[in-house]
Amino acid sequence: MGELRRIYHALFLDDANFVRGHKRTPSDAEFRDAMRKDAQSAMNKELNKLLTTAPPGWQEQGRKEFDGFENLFGRFLRETGPSVEWEKLKLLPPEAIKKYNELSSPSPQDTKNLLNNLVVIKLNGGLGTSMGCTGPKSAIQVRNELTFLDMNVQQIEHLNKTYGVDVPLVLMNSFNTDEDTQKILRKYSQIKVSIFTFNQSRYPRINRDTLMPVPRSFGEDSIEGWYPPGHGDVYNSLYNSGLLEKFIKDGKKFIFISNIDNMGATVDLNILNFLVNSPQSEAPEFVMEVTDKTRADVKGGTLIEYEGKLRLLEYAQVPSDHVDEFKSVSKFKIFNTNNLWISLDAIKRNVEEETLHMEIIVNPKTLDNGMNVIQLETAVGAAIKSFDRAVGINVPRSRFLPVKTTSDLLIVMSNLYAMRTGSLEMSPKRSFPSVPLVKLGHQFSKVKDFLNRFASIPDLLELDHLTVAGDVNFGKNVSLRGTVIIIANHGEKIDIPMGSILENKIVSGNLRILDH
Repeated sequence: MGELRRIYHALFLDDANFVRGHKRTPSDAEFRDAMRKDAQSAMNKELNKLLTTAPPGWQEQGRKEFDGFENLFGRFLRETGPSVEWEKLKLLPPEAIKKYNELSSPSPQDTKNLLNNLVVIKLNGGLGTSMGCTGPKSAIQVRNELTFLDMNVQQIEHLNKTYGVDVPLVLMNSFNTDEDTQKILRKYSQIKVSIFTFNQSRYPRINRDTLMPVPRSFGEDSIEGWYPPGHGDVYNSLYNSGLLEKFIKDGKKFIFISNIDNMGATVDLNILNFLVNSPQSEAPEFVMEVTDKTRADVKGGTLIEYEGKLRLLEYAQVPSDHVDEFKSVSKFKIFNTNNLWISLDAIKRNVEEETLHMEIIVNPKTLDNGMNVIQLETAVGAAIKSFDRAVGINVPRSRFLPVKTTSDLLIVMSNLYAMRTGSLEMSPKRSFPSVPLVKLGHQFSKVKDFLNRFASIPDLLELDHLTVAGDVNFGKNVSLRGTVIIIANHGEKIDIPMGSILENKIVSGNLRILDH
């Protein structure tokens, strides 16, 4: 293991000693190349050992997944230096981003034919642990006791019933979410939706010091050693599942991929019409929905032109001396919603010809036992450069309504939105279309605590900004308007009384009003 630690330091950590512009000697390059081969060979041997512990009947699938992992690991060893040279980056020409309001709507009689081309995929690999929940995040209740998954199924059911079609709903699960999701799906047996599932790959975490896989087996005792490698894995996993070939044979042309927790990511007929009815020579193989950046989105990935191709630029790829420039709302005006429309035939071509390329995201973690590990991941949108005639469409902000935190949950549970057939629509009673900025302190971060601190969800129709920190509780029928800041200092408590109207208020100190 000491030898592999030396390889790791020589391959990566010693790069800090090289000054840009100074060339390594040929012997340096040969030495490093030999070490890379050693690391790759050692990894291959360990993976083959791991495969012998795989459950019966899973070896073939495991071999496919490990091939993908070894390819990623090999790139990780080879690809040093920044993935983007800032000087080569160009802002997009205006025609590269289409305006949503310039898309034409299909006629009612054409809609059925359009929908017959479509498959909907929801990314369902995440757990609800960041919000204090066990099991799939999609099982968290959002509105009227309905979960993310319930609402997504209801949306597709409404579409199928309205137009007499059978748009399939496909869930990309992970090994973390699959078992629980399969149990939940039983309750939809009477619903008019064809639901399919497939699992994204299961990759071994890598010990940062030794560059060796962490798990010793596929058993439960090694579960912490495995991870799902990001949603960029959707292309190969969909292909390996056999579903890609099935949908192509069924006459489907496009998939619409989005995060299951984005409550704005509904099927859009105007975008589908644009895809299906573009002249063949101009039809895009890949459409990324983008929307205007606000101060809340400064870290969101954006589209650029790089070496003549449309490319997704993520925050993690930006050199440190250009971070402020990247965050600028005036220079980089749009960001990626992760709502993507992609040609099924083009996915098949790219997978079979091995022409997909997505930048590697190196995600460092520390396990419960203190071991430092790395996860090699990819992002689905980063493949945009591998598809022909790719475009971005600047969509309304309403198509980006993610729920990553309880601050987001407060917004979607409030009277800002009305729910209709599984979709959320902003209330016409709100006088301006922007979503308020809400920041709840760590006392609200778990769903259980969040619900306990609100006797009922406040009226947010006229809210611009809300910040809450400390031990704060809200009574029933509270209205929050304008900018409201509520801060309970350490050891103090603030109870907002039932029926309170707070408008452009700062509340601090110690406040407790008891009902009597």
